[in-house]
Amino acid sequence: MDHMNVPLLEKKQYYKDCPGCKVEQENELINQELSILKLFIIWMVVLSSSLPMTSLFPFLYFMVRDFNVAKEEADISYYAGYLGSSYMLARSLTAVILGMVSDRYGRKPVIILGIISVVIFNTLFGLSTSYWMAIITRFLLGSLNGVLGPVKVYV
Repeated sequence: MDHMNVPLLEKKQYYKDCPGCKVEQENELINQELSILKLFIIWMVVLSSSLPMTSLFPFLYFMVRDFNVAKEEADISYYAGYLGSSYMLARSLTAVILGMVSDRYGRKPVIILGIISVVIFNTLFGLSTSYWMAIITRFLLGSLNGVLGPVKVYV
């Protein structure tokens, strides 16, 4: 009965500086229970990174109007469209790069970079004094906020 003493799966081999190995080791140590604190933190991260996508639409018209870039009132929506879409344009340009960075250096640094960028560039966007400052801060916010992909993988 020697076949009864042979393990079905061999012990996993972990490497020293591998972020994925650290996650797997942590998962083995956890007793497969979902921590409410971790779930709350993930929820807050996703909420804070998703708010810049939609939170500007109620006041975007008035913000563009106060910048005085439109010659006529009908042109305000034209400029507001560019301002609103600059965030998603930047996200689409950098999503793959930030995904590769999160695979290489770990999920947490990318998530922390995204949260810091939300705080800094969303504040600068709200304090914008010109149309081009608003476009640039919104574009930088989108290009550095690659949180949603790594958070899904982290979960």
